[in-house]
Amino acid sequence: MKLDMIKIGRIVNAHGIRGEVRVQPRDGDPAFLTRFKTFYIDGQPVTPTANHVHKSLVLMKFPGVDDMNTALTYKDKDLYIRRADARLPDGEYFDDELLGLSVCNAETGEVLGELTAVESYPAHKVYTVKGKREYLIPAVKDVFIKSVDLDANRMEIHVLEGMATDED
Repeated sequence: MKLDMIKIGRIVNAHGIRGEVRVQPRDGDPAFLTRFKTFYIDGQPVTPTANHVHKSLVLMKFPGVDDMNTALTYKDKDLYIRRADARLPDGEYFDDELLGLSVCNAETGEVLGELTAVESYPAHKVYTVKGKREYLIPAVKDVFIKSVDLDANRMEIHVLEGMATDED
């Protein structure tokens, strides 16, 4: 589904005494967050004066936030970006964009259900599709995922025997 705003992280705490905040990326490489100039917190645009990767987090400094107490007011707030600002390679999507897609068998055209969850595993992500049956689809492009069309709200997949969770 086409989204205007994408949740990409959460502020988990203050960092130090100079007003920096720690941002836990939602998924993927933390360096991805450092490519953006403007973020949105509670619907308001915020342009960090500094941001850099620290271990698996991103440290950000916001204008007017100069001490730990002010930084703590941002704790547990979600960080968003405008989807139009994100440049993903062709065929890659944010997880939130995929939720709600109608999933179809690429060979038969049969509608299998709706994509309801995206789970991350070490090898790859797995999509949960719920309809008459529940399917667990490995998110492997060109092997299981044949096409994704956000405008048509449709994903076509290659179905193998045993993908439905109630199959023996």
